[in-house]
Amino acid sequence: MDEVPGSLGTSAGFALRLGQTVFSSASLLFMSLGVEFYSYTAFCFLVTIMGLVIPWSFTLALVDGYSVLVKCPPRQPGILLTVVVGDWVLSFLTLAAACSTTSVVDILLKANNRSFCPPKLCTRYQVAAVMAFLSWFLSVASSLFNLWLLPSL
Repeated sequence: MDEVPGSLGTSAGFALRLGQTVFSSASLLFMSLGVEFYSYTAFCFLVTIMGLVIPWSFTLALVDGYSVLVKCPPRQPGILLTVVVGDWVLSFLTLAAACSTTSVVDILLKANNRSFCPPKLCTRYQVAAVMAFLSWFLSVASSLFNLWLLPSL
């Protein structure tokens, strides 16, 4: 069986998971620095989803790191199917949260040619959305690599 770079148990998979963890943590950090994010449902949604993505990505990064160290990637179909389904669900939720956050920030900045939030605060929210998009991109990449590997098991 060929090894798919970026799939579960590879060093590229470890790098993707570590990137997801870092970008999700940065998104949560930037969103939480502004105490006014509770005012908007989209911001609360982003905080909730990043709170789910961080432990998921970190746990799978630990699995990838351990698999690379012992040179024995987990290749059971049930485990890989669980990872693929979890990745797809979280990546769709991450994309939805990032898009909704971006939309709300855009509305806050451009409604009636007035800004409804301080520029420093809206900039933090924009950075949080960008970090969420980067986390989503890495999540989709790793889920596609794992999905590509799944039929060969």
